[in-house]
Amino acid sequence: MNKRIYYKTNYKSPLGKIIICCDEKENIVGLWFEKQKYFADNIDGKIIENDNLKIFTKVKDWLNKYFAGKKPDINEIPVKFIGNEFKKSVWKILCKIPYGKVITYGDIAKQIANQKGITKMSAQAIGGAVGHNPISIIVPCHRVVGKNGKLTGYAAGLDKKKKLLELEQTNI
Repeated sequence: MNKRIYYKTNYKSPLGKIIICCDEKENIVGLWFEKQKYFADNIDGKIIENDNLKIFTKVKDWLNKYFAGKKPDINEIPVKFIGNEFKKSVWKILCKIPYGKVITYGDIAKQIANQKGITKMSAQAIGGAVGHNPISIIVPCHRVVGKNGKLTGYAAGLDKKKKLLELEQTNI
């Protein structure tokens, strides 16, 4: 059976090396800090280095704007989520969190419960899905906090989460 082919490039951010990954159609499928938890665990194929794709130039420009304190729009970047339906539904909610704002795992749990027509959803289950978000920064999982604004969990480390929120001048 033929495995899928993915492409990657590196980006030097103020917070450390970032690896960007896309599929053959140039949809972003991954953006991870080097050595972060769950690195590339959603990729079901071979990853080949290729620094010359237009999408990588576009993502690097987006990241340059972001790290310069501007507010680039997530919709500028074509993303493709690779994961189960539950995770994808959580990641779609992450895409709607405004720049400089935070929501809680409980808030997301309520939204998912409403979507599913159930009364309750586990905030821990939401935390697992948020933690496995494969497209860091662009899909802003760093904007999800615990009860009372407490900084909890971030696959790249709480130090990076804190710096990203500070960059966005988030009031926690």
